[in-house]
Amino acid sequence: MDTVRVGIVGLGAIAQVVYLPLLARRADGFRIGAVCDLDGDHAAEFGRRLGVPAFDDPARMLDAGGFEALIVLTPGSHGPLVRAALDRGLWVLSEKPLAYSRAELRGIPEDARLMVGYMKQYDPATQRLLETLHEVGGPAGVRHMDVTVLHPSEESQLLFARARPSRPSPSSLAPYLGADDRALTTALGTSAHRLRRLYAEVVLGSVCLDLSLMRLLVGPPDTVDHVAVWPADAFPPSLEISGVLPGGGRYGLRWHHLPGYPAYREIVTLHHDHGSLQLRFPSPYLLNAPTHFSLTCRVGITERTTVYRDVAEAFERQLLAFHRFVTEDTPPLTGLPGARTDIVTAQRVVARYAGWAGIPVGGECAAEGPGGPDGPDGPVTEEALVGG
Repeated sequence: MDTVRVGIVGLGAIAQVVYLPLLARRADGFRIGAVCDLDGDHAAEFGRRLGVPAFDDPARMLDAGGFEALIVLTPGSHGPLVRAALDRGLWVLSEKPLAYSRAELRGIPEDARLMVGYMKQYDPATQRLLETLHEVGGPAGVRHMDVTVLHPSEESQLLFARARPSRPSPSSLAPYLGADDRALTTALGTSAHRLRRLYAEVVLGSVCLDLSLMRLLVGPPDTVDHVAVWPADAFPPSLEISGVLPGGGRYGLRWHHLPGYPAYREIVTLHHDHGSLQLRFPSPYLLNAPTHFSLTCRVGITERTTVYRDVAEAFERQLLAFHRFVTEDTPPLTGLPGARTDIVTAQRVVARYAGWAGIPVGGECAAEGPGGPDGPDGPVTEEALVGG
């Protein structure tokens, strides 16, 4: 394999638990050229461990060079950093969310050297389901797609990892928090704080993984008919979304943040005329923990369920796809167009909820839901963010 030199921006838990170990495992195809974190001491520690230059400013790292591809693992919107890397001719693998607003992506070519990291698309179980789905009639044959996510706290999922915390100073964080805030205003207008958090932290921060699976398997939703958010005194809350699929079937997606739940669970089920296809995902932080793919069908008068388990790691397969993208120009499963589609769907979700609740919403989101920027009944208090 040709060696791809990568720079890494963001040295938090996902970098330490997933990307750095996998890049070391795949030293046959990757070499780390530089690392960056807004916590300079934190970056310096990993620079020493890896024997590479360390930076506390992404722009300075990009200007210094020494790599041909960038992996973006920072919190918040990645739009400005991705654009800066693309402008310098780098190949980019960006973790989700790519951006908070469509405006952040304006002017980036559709065929940009950009891959968005939705690792569940590369899971061997997902790929087997996709193959099987085409054998039973394809997306048009899906009667219903059901998704349920039970999401414990990040802290509980990472207790095993002993990740080193990054603690950037308020002054180093301020420009990025300001940019995120401006992007959210572009997307949602000057909406209620809780609605902005729902959009950024829940829909684009986690549910977008399920939207990416839907887009891969059956296509993005035709409609967002119903959105519920509850309870009033919890954040992150529970979220329920339903609507119509492109093939005429329907979907239901339920995402529950349950801090004390014993383990992460995600179940994706597609029901069709002749049976069901189901994925059961474990916590994404557990490398090589298999996703279960089960196929239920009828054979004669017998119900048969076949279960497939493959310990190939989804994140590793995603890295190998990025390697092929850089060295062979093989398109990724999600580039700029797919990521933009997910942002639009996220805005439709928030617009539907805001429209039902009568919560003012503006910006890009205003065009995606009923009632315009002031909702059907005019402005209401933030308490209206909970309920139906």
